Amino acid sequence: MADRIKVVLVDNHPLVLDGLKALLETYPHIVVVGTAVHPVAGVEEARRHRPNVVLMDINMPQMNGIEAIALFKSELPDTQILMLSMHDNREYISASVMRGAAGYILKDVPTEEIVSAIERVAAGGSYFSSGVSEALMSGKAMQVTDSLTARERNILANLAAGKSNRDIAELLAISPATVETHRKNIKKKLGIATTAGLTRYVLENGISFQGGR
Repeated sequence: MADRIKVVLVDNHPLVLDGLKALLETYPHIVVVGTAVHPVAGVEEARRHRPNVVLMDINMPQMNGIEAIALFKSELPDTQILMLSMHDNREYISASVMRGAAGYILKDVPTEEIVSAIERVAAGGSYFSSGVSEALMSGKAMQVTDSLTARERNILANLAAGKSNRDIAELLAISPATVETHRKNIKKKLGIATTAGLTRYVLENGISFQGGR
């Protein structure tokens, strides 16, 4: 299948690698093209197979996953990095995104959510599992972006948490087209062109939800 998503797995526990590989390959549109127990070996696998996504653990000896993000991005800028961790620590999440990760999911999520995350980042989006989204939104109240309305701030926070236009539309009882208009206005006001850039902005400034509808 030409539209299959190619994935490289990086984790220093061989049993975890084997288990993840077996689980992911029960999905016909995902193919694990390589595995590695160390980021340097992971980069070699990625060079060889040119995956759409690298799914990488954070806690590894010698070089941790956060440090390794830059290594992957310098060698394979078009490959998306998805972090897999036991920790919903805001500093870990922030550091991962700042260095170029497209998403961050927790190891205790169901396989279906890992697959959803892979699909989202492979398509150029971002994905944060629910526990991570809560950590993202637990920072100080927004102080620096006075140019945004309360609705725009709320939409910005949801975008940074990996929600789609449709997700946000349902949450706020507005149309996806209205969300897209807000997204464009936010990018224009902040001078930021990408969703990844918006996520970094949220992390840098501790933007939190400003209420619902």
